[in-house]
Amino acid sequence: MAFLADALSRIKPSATIAITQMARDLKGKGKDVISLSVGEPDFDTPQNIKDAAVAAIARGETKYTPVPGIVPLREAIAAKFKRENNLDYKPTQTIVGTGGKHVLFNAFMATINPGDEVVIPAPYWVSYPEMILLCGGTPVYVTTKIENNFKLTPEELDRAITPRTKWFMFNSPSNPSGAAYTWAELKALTDVLMKHPHVWVLTDDMYEHLVFGDFVYTTPAQVEPGLMDRTLTMNGVSKAYAMTGWRIGYAAGPDKLIKAMELVQGQQTSGACSIAQWAAVEALNGPQDFIPQSRKVFEERRDLVVSMLNQASGLKCPKPEGAFYVYPSCAALIGKKAPSGKVIETDEDFVMELLATEGVATVHGSSFGLGPNFRVSYATSNAALEEACRRIQRFCASIA
Repeated sequence: MAFLADALSRIKPSATIAITQMARDLKGKGKDVISLSVGEPDFDTPQNIKDAAVAAIARGETKYTPVPGIVPLREAIAAKFKRENNLDYKPTQTIVGTGGKHVLFNAFMATINPGDEVVIPAPYWVSYPEMILLCGGTPVYVTTKIENNFKLTPEELDRAITPRTKWFMFNSPSNPSGAAYTWAELKALTDVLMKHPHVWVLTDDMYEHLVFGDFVYTTPAQVEPGLMDRTLTMNGVSKAYAMTGWRIGYAAGPDKLIKAMELVQGQQTSGACSIAQWAAVEALNGPQDFIPQSRKVFEERRDLVVSMLNQASGLKCPKPEGAFYVYPSCAALIGKKAPSGKVIETDEDFVMELLATEGVATVHGSSFGLGPNFRVSYATSNAALEEACRRIQRFCASIA
């Protein structure tokens, strides 16, 4: 009898975590490495949020919390959805998890049966298909095109839906491409979903506040209120408030789904960290001036990276609308020889040779379901980005 669960054979480790750890290990050995692999703002958590956590400790807010979250945070979440997205949810229709990943996993665990399909546009965040597979479902990938800036078209969505489709997994702005959907683009997708009443919508809005220029953010249930009773809108404080380590994600949706997720969470982790929840209350209810400041910095970094990568021999880098990633194609370099003498046959070969030769850590696009591309996170200083891009340019120029 095998000791480990068969389910483990269906999933693989996170490529982003693996590459980031590889970069850490190389740094630990004294190698000059610039890591552009991690999806984490380089800013510190705003002081008012940290102060709220300290105050919560001083008040003795250190006990177990209700499974779906403390009442003040659930109220703050409902208020946020109304204020920023014009979505009417009662606090009881919200749930708090230990990060957005936890919320998504609980939604899949609570709803997926063997044979159920989940439609996922590619490129996708590496964890979506693994969660679905672990829960016994079947990911159905829809490959987007660089010519469409990696955005799904309504025709592509319609073709992917079958009688077995349980969920449509939607992420805008996207990790890894940074692509964000306009109101009109979303309306075209929601029109398709309205034709398929058996399909639920799970939206990952984690990068909502990181959109650039005059782009106006909208979320599916906001664009099509007819989807409210079959949409789970997920968000969190990690990216907008630089609170990745606090591990607070949240969602809102129909009562029956939230209750089902609460049932799963009650036997899994119980309530999220009490102190982190009180910090999240301050993040959502407190001053929001940190957000436009960080957005401006990220926009400048995006423009810098897109410009420099498009000057690199053999790279093509679209200019995304949001998040803090770009997703350049290295298709023109496939089949050519790296300075080490190795032939670059895949995007994984490209990023590994780049790391070994120039000490720049990025993540290969095949791990996000679409290559030959690679993901660059520009959530680091301008100086580090300029140096990293110079190294990438040098590496690309050396490929023959």
